[in-house]
Amino acid sequence: MSRADDERTFAALPPARGRGVAETWWGRAWLQALEDTALDREQLKRGRRQAREGAVGAVSVRPGRITAVVMDRHGTAHRSDVLLQELTDGEWDRFLDLVVDRAGHIAALLDRDMPPHLVEDAAAAGVELLPGIGDLEPECTCDAWDHCPHTSALCYQVARLLDQDPFVLLLMRGRGERRVLDELQVRSTARAGRTEDGRPAGAGPEGVRADEAFAARDVLPPLPAPPPLPERPGEPPAPDAETPPAPGVDPGALALLATDAAARAHRMLAEALAPGHEDQPVEPELSRDQDAVRLAAGAEGHPRVAGRLASGTGRRHADLDLATRAWCLGGSAALAVLEEEWTPSPEQSARARALLAEAWDDAERPALRASGPDRWTAPGTGVQLRLGRDGHWWAYRKEGGRWAPVTPPAEDPASAFAEARG
Repeated sequence: MSRADDERTFAALPPARGRGVAETWWGRAWLQALEDTALDREQLKRGRRQAREGAVGAVSVRPGRITAVVMDRHGTAHRSDVLLQELTDGEWDRFLDLVVDRAGHIAALLDRDMPPHLVEDAAAAGVELLPGIGDLEPECTCDAWDHCPHTSALCYQVARLLDQDPFVLLLMRGRGERRVLDELQVRSTARAGRTEDGRPAGAGPEGVRADEAFAARDVLPPLPAPPPLPERPGEPPAPDAETPPAPGVDPGALALLATDAAARAHRMLAEALAPGHEDQPVEPELSRDQDAVRLAAGAEGHPRVAGRLASGTGRRHADLDLATRAWCLGGSAALAVLEEEWTPSPEQSARARALLAEAWDDAERPALRASGPDRWTAPGTGVQLRLGRDGHWWAYRKEGGRWAPVTPPAEDPASAFAEARG
């Protein structure tokens, strides 16, 4: 059964110049398996150099497979995978039992350590944790049949990840950290003659009376401090090369959506952690068309995605280009100014006319002609001013026979007009 911790993605590591690739004994054992397996030592040297220089992108680790995009020295990206045999259920049972037998094993794992006697005990029980000769099977889009520089670079990079966290090895062997710890807890409580929730076997339900809990409401401890904000959004997982996409599923579009979701989650967390967030108004939910334009604004370099978004919203490509241009200048407010003509109230109209009259000296005032209830055009200049519902002014310029937004919003019409004239 798939679990949430059955895959982890690690951001690309910085270059490793001036340090050993692997510093722990188990990290070096991992590299020993690579070096014993590969037939071409020159390919290994090139891979080690690429890993040191930071050519390996985000690394996705899942049971039986590690994946990354590796850039070669010519700047070409290669999807590289290394496969490792998963442990069977029986092997996992033997391994977890021997870990529970010695409390030091659990403490070492929690301390991100892999004691040699743990690996030795596992081997004695017929469970090989660390790979041996031939266990690291390469796959790469460069079509090499042996370990190429790209899969070698990936292995060298993973050695650095193993240095930091031996649970990465256990995930490659089939089970993630949370699942391993949960199963160790079940075995530990069972051996102690207690139920999984910590109560003695056969004991009745425990708890606190509702009236007692209510009476103690004012002496409860404070909530824990919020988590720190990550420096950047998380990396989306790499697609599974073994499973072809379902009909109608575009892997590029799916990757774009995953990246977008991570960026939005990071932004929402940053806003939630900012002082005074609870006093800020809730942002209105975007409509389907608005969200499509927002996605298109972030889909630069993905023409197929932009084409599908245009088709899905009933826009022509040129219309979607204008919409994304507006979005980049001011989000949903700018999009509304582009696509929706509205009629200001009498008070709003009077204020707009007053601003247009006061914004320039008589000698500098452009000849503005009303082109709609919220629009004024300066004949001969190719410039149009539009009033947004929020009272801001937006400048448009005639391009290819169409009015296109050219500047972010301004507080007064003169500033918007000057920006449009350049």
